[in-house]
Amino acid sequence: MRIYSAEIPDIKIIEYDKFEDSRGFFFESYNKKKYYELGDVEFVQDNFSKSIKGTIRGLHYQIEPFAQGKLCCVLVGKVIDVAVDIRKSSPTFGKHILIELSDENNKQIYIPPGFAHGFAVLSDYCIFHYKCSNYYDKNSERSIRFDDSDLNIKWGISNPIISEKDLKAPLLKEQKDLFK
Repeated sequence: MRIYSAEIPDIKIIEYDKFEDSRGFFFESYNKKKYYELGDVEFVQDNFSKSIKGTIRGLHYQIEPFAQGKLCCVLVGKVIDVAVDIRKSSPTFGKHILIELSDENNKQIYIPPGFAHGFAVLSDYCIFHYKCSNYYDKNSERSIRFDDSDLNIKWGISNPIISEKDLKAPLLKEQKDLFK
């Protein structure tokens, strides 16, 4: 296993070991002793989603006191995963990273609190898994519009399938609840 920083240093990429044979495969998706480089993160909730090709989910975040760090991976399929820095005092505020996560490339991404997160499904369907460092709280939930021109995210999807909630999300510059 290898952990390294993305272009935005607080975001970590994990390349895990996957063991395959004629029966299938095995990989360890999390081991607190091995993931020490993420810091003192305690994961309290696991989420799974299944989405069809062309779906974009995000950009989502939660405000304090329910801000979440997320450890994300794809169990089946392929996505473009996106994290946007929404920490006002950060030198990378408003910048984003893109990474392909798939059931073949053996990568995970850790996105700490202070970032909005989303993904676009490139395969016929995707099963996406993420561990969260805080509990879901509906009143703390926020979204940023996926096609915000100031962010200029290249999702890799021409006719995206978007939830009604995400279509109504405000732009980054319209957000009132960003991280300091």
